[in-house]
Amino acid sequence: MVYYLIALIVFLLDQGTKYIIATRLELAEQIPVIGNFFIITSHRNQGAAFGILQGQRWFFILITVIVVAGMVWYLNKARKTRKLLPTALALVLGGAVGNFLDRMLNGEVVDFLMFNFGSYTFPIFNVADSCIVIGVALIILDTLRDVKAPEEIKQVEETKEVQEGNE
Repeated sequence: MVYYLIALIVFLLDQGTKYIIATRLELAEQIPVIGNFFIITSHRNQGAAFGILQGQRWFFILITVIVVAGMVWYLNKARKTRKLLPTALALVLGGAVGNFLDRMLNGEVVDFLMFNFGSYTFPIFNVADSCIVIGVALIILDTLRDVKAPEEIKQVEETKEVQEGNE
């Protein structure tokens, strides 16, 4: 249950920040936070990460429904034996649902976090995107841990299954 609470917190934080940006800033308005390095700006994205696949709203909606269903199924399975993976899935789930709602209601996602590295501007993103990236990084980390110590994890999982069977 705690993992769904994490997903809900991510979703609410994402939607709250997007609401503030959408209602208080004009499109393309910018507020410098750290000089020209970090800027809050009002931007809309009809595509995916880095602006790819612009205008493919129904494709994203279909893919998100499939991915969210898979994440919920796997989250329910993994939460019994793992700790890092369900947390990672909860972050991705909350972010995916946040961006999904934007696409369903508005056909676009509100982005507002902008970082400049000299003459390079990193693609503008939002809280949901951040949580998705962090979640995917944690999934990769969890996978690498599995590769490094599969026997240790297998023994822990077998011990937990035996303990659950005795309850």
